[in-house]
Amino acid sequence: MSLFLLIVCAILFFFFLFGVRIVRPTRRGLIERLGKYKNFANPGFHWIIPFGIDRMVQVNVTEQMTESGPREMITSDNLNATVDSQIYFKIKADEISVKNSQYNVNNIALQIVALAKTTLRNIIGTMSLKAANSERGKINDDLYKVLTKETESWGIEIVRTELKQIEPPKDVQENMNKIVKAANDKIAAVDAASAVETVADGEKRAEIKKAEGIKQARILEAEGEAGAIKLVNEAAEKYFIGNAQILRRLEVVEKALSNNAKIIVPSNQQLVNVISDLAGIPVVPIK
Repeated sequence: MSLFLLIVCAILFFFFLFGVRIVRPTRRGLIERLGKYKNFANPGFHWIIPFGIDRMVQVNVTEQMTESGPREMITSDNLNATVDSQIYFKIKADEISVKNSQYNVNNIALQIVALAKTTLRNIIGTMSLKAANSERGKINDDLYKVLTKETESWGIEIVRTELKQIEPPKDVQENMNKIVKAANDKIAAVDAASAVETVADGEKRAEIKKAEGIKQARILEAEGEAGAIKLVNEAAEKYFIGNAQILRRLEVVEKALSNNAKIIVPSNQQLVNVISDLAGIPVVPIK
């Protein structure tokens, strides 16, 4: 009897062990009984009836990546371009989304790749090769929108799409490289010409400033001379109005004073007074 109980206990123990299921945090489980959905399994310990009665399908809910693979596509200007992309997606962790990912679509990764290829072919076909290379962001956005809309019933979230490459034929690529090089050479030549022009403009401005300085100095010099002449004229107007001979004599006296300490002047009272005023010394006339 004890042996029978031991065997029964062993059978029950192994029966229990065969039904143990552990769901990791990165996964969610769908429990089916006799081919029909029964309940949802969150992370943790679960027990199902083993031996084909119950079945648990565990679904990865972390972010995944798939590549569309390089494919030749024709642009609107009838050029072949090799296009490749990467699609990042994940199955939503709620019960309905996990069920949809298993019951509404057969192979998510495979079908996303097929859908991405078709979508890219349609997008690239409406663009020139130049536009496709310069508007990668727009292509990514369009691809993301289409994939998001078409996979709504799959229980997944399209995280992002990345255009991996757009490569034109080899001969077209060589011509494009030559065009880019020519454009860069042109920009460099324009920059060099601008630098030379800037230097020349600076030198021109310096010369203008120098000429303006010389001009201003000459104006000041002329104004000084004019002022001196004005003072002489005022003195002449003050002391020698109507008497040119006295002015001439005064000039003679001025020259003599510059070379001699003493001078004898005639007893002309008017001339004596002028000399005294100009020199600032008393002059004693000789009678």
